[in-house]
Amino acid sequence: MIQRWLAGLRGSLQWRLLLVTLAGIALALALTGLTLYQLFSAHVQRQFQADLAVQLEQLTARLEFNASGQPVIDPSQLSDPRWLKPLSGRYWQVDVYAPTTKPAAAAGVLRSRSLWDEVLTLPADVVADGDTHLHEIAGPSGRPLLAIERTVRPPAPHSSAWTLVVAADASEAQDAARRFARVLAGTLAVLMGLLALAAAAQVWVGLAPLRALKQAVLALDSGQEARLRGRFPAEIQPLADGFNRALQRQEEGLTRARTQAGNLAHALKTPLAVLRHTAEGATQPAQAPAMQQVGQQIREQVDKAQQHIDWHLRRARSAASAASMQRPSCALLPTLQGLQRVMSKVHAQRSLHISIESANPNLHAPIEQQDLHDMLGNLIDNACKWARSQVRIQVDAAGAVTIDDDGPGIPAAQRALMCQRGQRLDEHTPGSGLGLAIVSELAELYGAELSLSESPLGGLRARLSWGVSVA
Repeated sequence: MIQRWLAGLRGSLQWRLLLVTLAGIALALALTGLTLYQLFSAHVQRQFQADLAVQLEQLTARLEFNASGQPVIDPSQLSDPRWLKPLSGRYWQVDVYAPTTKPAAAAGVLRSRSLWDEVLTLPADVVADGDTHLHEIAGPSGRPLLAIERTVRPPAPHSSAWTLVVAADASEAQDAARRFARVLAGTLAVLMGLLALAAAAQVWVGLAPLRALKQAVLALDSGQEARLRGRFPAEIQPLADGFNRALQRQEEGLTRARTQAGNLAHALKTPLAVLRHTAEGATQPAQAPAMQQVGQQIREQVDKAQQHIDWHLRRARSAASAASMQRPSCALLPTLQGLQRVMSKVHAQRSLHISIESANPNLHAPIEQQDLHDMLGNLIDNACKWARSQVRIQVDAAGAVTIDDDGPGIPAAQRALMCQRGQRLDEHTPGSGLGLAIVSELAELYGAELSLSESPLGGLRARLSWGVSVA
């Protein structure tokens, strides 16, 4: 039970820690990626706007006015060749300044060759001298543009004002951000994989002490060790030490209980022997009939008391063995072969055929040898008493023992009653002496199971299986 609990706890902790760690890594990388993408997008946007401002400065520097105050720009003086390529995504334009309404005739007084036959339409805006304003507008073919405008005035005596506009395709910044997002996603995916491997390794190494503790519990549960053995880290060593101290106290308590039970049996042995001797003397033929009857009654009661003492001593020993953390072990096949020889002699006058079939000759049962001998001996003896000619004993690969006889069998209702705990229907039956119900109680102490059913041979089938794996 402890082994299964600890194994389940370790597996649960391992997967929980790994899942929590991976979830934390994924969340941190997602937030990091989102933050980096936003920062990069903002940087690209600022850089894009700064580039437009530089081009607006260049356009302003190349702007001249003729004698009538009309703007003049020589395209050959502009350094960016994209101004000359039609629909290149880089545009400039000179409009008549109209802060409230902007008629169509006021737009595009001068414009770059890249606009071809198109004219940029900006919303009416009040732009103070020296200021610049940004606008998102629709450009040629409906492409989104980012435009920057500035108001300039010709020298006196002209009083007109003009708006210089420089625009660029906004998808350039968006495409750069998307390319960065793809590269960033791939990089974060690779980083996620590496961090996942690192987290798995960390969890594996971090839970190594629990695996060592599991192996120690397995060794304890299988009977190879009487204590938890191994070197554990400072966080787990107190647990192992406390567990070993608990085992030590339990064994000391069991030893005291056994000693006290033995002392009680020894203390009662002499008075019972005296009573038995007195009863035997009273039943001699020379005694009066009344005295013989009294002696017979005393002897019967002494025999009953002796049976109860033997039973409780055996039960105390079995309970102590079952409660011990160190699992007992007893070879099945040699025990069965020994009982086969004994029963063949006990029932020799009936010429019974007692056979044994075992799937594995090396199987061991998790039970004390004396208790295994008593349980199997009682079952085999019961089968021999009622069998007509044959008793068949089989041991399967799991170590379960099945005993079949060809006797009259037992009705189903009575079988269920005989297997109930506390029922001792055959307590006075001569033989090895414990009875089917007491065998069931012993099986329960060891976590085993006794089941009765109809045998294929026609009689009773008794099956004794263990609650744990055998080896």
